[in-house]
Amino acid sequence: MQPVLQTPKHELVATRLREGMREGRWSGNLPGVLRLAAELDVSPHTVRRALRQLEAEGVLTDSGLGRSRSIAVGSESGALRRPLRVAILRHDAHLADCPQPSLVLTEIMQSLDAAGHAAFFCKKSQIELKHEVWRLTRQLTETRADAWLVEAGSRTLLEWCVTQPTPCLALYGRTGNLPLARTGPDTAPAYRAATRHLLEHGHRRIVLIAREVRRKPTPGISERAFLGELAAHGVLTGGYNLPDWEETPKGFSRLLETLFQRTPPTALIIDEFPRFFAAVAFLARCGIRVPEQVSLVSTDCDASLDWCYPGVAHMQWDNALIVRRVVRWVNAVRKGDPDRRTINFTAEFVPGGSIGPVWKE
Repeated sequence: MQPVLQTPKHELVATRLREGMREGRWSGNLPGVLRLAAELDVSPHTVRRALRQLEAEGVLTDSGLGRSRSIAVGSESGALRRPLRVAILRHDAHLADCPQPSLVLTEIMQSLDAAGHAAFFCKKSQIELKHEVWRLTRQLTETRADAWLVEAGSRTLLEWCVTQPTPCLALYGRTGNLPLARTGPDTAPAYRAATRHLLEHGHRRIVLIAREVRRKPTPGISERAFLGELAAHGVLTGGYNLPDWEETPKGFSRLLETLFQRTPPTALIIDEFPRFFAAVAFLARCGIRVPEQVSLVSTDCDASLDWCYPGVAHMQWDNALIVRRVVRWVNAVRKGDPDRRTINFTAEFVPGGSIGPVWKE
């Protein structure tokens, strides 16, 4: 069941203003804030927030202090009349017949809907198609859409997207120097901070468990930051610190079994919350105590972590900034001027009670 999020009131007002402009209720200049508030039966504060949102989308132009906002040229017709169909290619889907999107994807879909677009998920996720690029590209080309949003795509997949006429934005993913729009958290500083924090607690056998697209063909920026921090403190790094594993529940469990049978790590940094939760369940089943015998760091900040006491060490960022970036990009596509900038938002490391000193037997 998908999480139900209430659309903020100012976004509802922005939608009503867009509809009014489409229908010709307003043209040229909009009425003032107080008049709009009275007409729409909302507070002036809500109207101001809605107007700022429409300005950011390029629908309105600020004419200066004390003057009414003007409707951007073309906003009454073509640019606002036709909503864009935005196909979202997820990295994962928990169940093929009952897909559960991440919270940020849910917020993106609701915000795009409020902006007058039609966002939808592709039939199958990247994991369901086994990361086979030919199958992923066929699905995208067969999906009727004006723009693509690819979540955590591989380098090979994103290289293909660059060659296509359909505008594409990479949500996370390894774009490197590709001429492709990208947004997401900049987690490298948080990875360095987490690794440094573990080292300060005496940890040397630190393992980062990351998905294949983050490890191959070469480690990603955040993974390199992790390995670089270890090397800077005299730790010899290799496949032990960033292991290969089969990206399935069984493969993940097999990896943990192998790690703790041979050279048990004293600390695990685990990419993405579903695998963090699976690791906690594995450790509990094996009677391995956290943080007494192994320290844990989640690279995600899931709402369920708020209920953990003491708190879990994790990384966090502002998803609202990512959502706004996606909406602005889609609006730029609608106006025929998609940008290809990489705009990331800094993540921070938050220490917690899941980290302790190295266990001495």
